[in-house]
Amino acid sequence: MTCSQTIYSCALRPCEIAFELAKILSGLGLMTQKKPPDVKWEEWTEGQIRNAQEEGQFDDLPNAGRPLPDLDKGYDPLWWVKNLVQRENISALPPSLEIKRKVQRELETIWQLRREEDVRAKVNALNAEIARINRTAVSGPPTTQTLLDLEAIVQEWRDRNQQS
Repeated sequence: MTCSQTIYSCALRPCEIAFELAKILSGLGLMTQKKPPDVKWEEWTEGQIRNAQEEGQFDDLPNAGRPLPDLDKGYDPLWWVKNLVQRENISALPPSLEIKRKVQRELETIWQLRREEDVRAKVNALNAEIARINRTAVSGPPTTQTLLDLEAIVQEWRDRNQQS
């Protein structure tokens, strides 16, 4: 029976599944070796780092040669959550408020567009999203965002483009 077959077998206990999975991962080179019992943690860790340096695994890392970002700021236990929210552009706003923010952002990009067809397509897509939010938003404050007036936005876009 192969490792993958034993993992899917219902007769294995969780610890046996973990052992089989560790064998698979180590066989694929996706898991580091276990620390030998007769080696101190510090020696083993330093050896792992030295081997990685010799293999060039630390070459071309982002921010190489620069100080660590935000090192001067105080300790924040939620630093990783804040970084995740910023990096993934996650919003904690309810949909009724998030749509207002999105309309403001999209209008700024609409003024930069070069073709009227693109402006119309962007406004129509935005109106479809506003309509969806107005129909389905059940949490947070009630939505007050109305559909955008397509012709008025197109006319304003034309006026802005004629000035520049």
